[in-house]
Amino acid sequence: MAVDINSEDGLIIRKLIPLATLPGVQFAALCAEMTVEEAQDGFLFKKGDIAPHFVYLLSGEVTLQAAGLVVEVIAASSDSAKFALAHQIPKKIDAVANGKVRFLRLHTDIVNNPLPIAYQENHSYMVIDETKDDPEDWMTALLRSPIFQRLPPANLQKILMSLEAIHYKKGEHILEQGGTGDYYYLIKNGRCLLTRKPSPNAKEITLAQLANGDTFGEDSLLSGAPRNVTITAATDITLLRLDKKQFVSLIKEPCLKFIDYAEMQAAIIKGAVLLDVRSQDEYDAQHLDGSINAPFFSLRIQLKTLSHEKLVIVVCRDGKISEAAAFLLLRHKIEAMILRGGMESLAPKPENEAPISADADPESSDQQSDQKQAVDNSATASSSIQSSANASVSILEDQVNTLKVENEALKNTNQQLNDKCMKLEFDRQNAEKQCRVLHKQVEKLTQVLDKLKQV
Repeated sequence: MAVDINSEDGLIIRKLIPLATLPGVQFAALCAEMTVEEAQDGFLFKKGDIAPHFVYLLSGEVTLQAAGLVVEVIAASSDSAKFALAHQIPKKIDAVANGKVRFLRLHTDIVNNPLPIAYQENHSYMVIDETKDDPEDWMTALLRSPIFQRLPPANLQKILMSLEAIHYKKGEHILEQGGTGDYYYLIKNGRCLLTRKPSPNAKEITLAQLANGDTFGEDSLLSGAPRNVTITAATDITLLRLDKKQFVSLIKEPCLKFIDYAEMQAAIIKGAVLLDVRSQDEYDAQHLDGSINAPFFSLRIQLKTLSHEKLVIVVCRDGKISEAAAFLLLRHKIEAMILRGGMESLAPKPENEAPISADADPESSDQQSDQKQAVDNSATASSSIQSSANASVSILEDQVNTLKVENEALKNTNQQLNDKCMKLEFDRQNAEKQCRVLHKQVEKLTQVLDKLKQV
């Protein structure tokens, strides 16, 4: 019998992993093919079963056991019930119903190959197929993230089981600018502020506010650079964090894809965009033909200028900053790959000097003697030139130092302007998000009014 997506079972099934990532239309089609089963004090499956199905518990309680010993007792209300029971095939343990239970069997293809969430471009923002899930459900928000939709179900399960809960009081610093990256964070409940100082003596600028379901901390883990912002609890806040080692193995490695120079050239012919995320100075000194420059610190501001239809190949000095940039692009549904090794991998190798022959030509000895005398004469003549040149060099060095100071001041001013632009961009995105929420609420109210008019 089909499952009504608006029924109690439908709402429970909607939060199962990875069904929470499916678009509404595909989820509804799947529910039409589902059948909820019931059991009373019996086996749901036994050790050694090879049937290609995963079993999800919807109500009641199940004991997982091996050789008669209890391994775990799972209640339908627990977070563990969002995952398939003992998902290995063939089964390694038995699952026994404790009293009456209701459960769901799904073919492994549905779980192992979840469909990606559908979206469409609508001018300046992405419209995602929403569901009627509780907006405060942090797990649902996490699973809707484009990054987490790329992960295998096994990785999702390991991540959710490894997350460590930590708490901060309002006003406490969570991360400090210049600190070392050690964790990836998810906001479970509360709000925090992102601030930054463009330079040590500059005024601190508020860039954005993050809330339930938002994540942060990946830039430093990926690039190896110090934290570039300070994050402060705006309310009492509960965070879930994943340590660097697990972040790398469970999230970074499955998500980020690398490409070599030859593959990059082939991709460019097919329409890929080459994005250089180094500073303007580094880009001006040397860059690949056809590349565009968007320094990483300002990349968030320029996301809207990048097409969601084309592959973006990210380039930096050694590939590290490119990893953080690619991760940011993927979060915003822009396909990205990384040039392995960055510009350093393309640096030309120095040519070997010609070997010196051990056999000397007698006639060449006289020539070498004449050349030595000429060199001595020119050295005497150039000594006076050198002294005047030294004075000129000293003057030029003073001018260069002055220009360096002025250039550094301009960089600091430019950084402050970029930070302000980034804040405005975050404010604009938040305003658009609020407008979309209000639009949905208006649509729902309109539907209610239409029904009332028909009564």
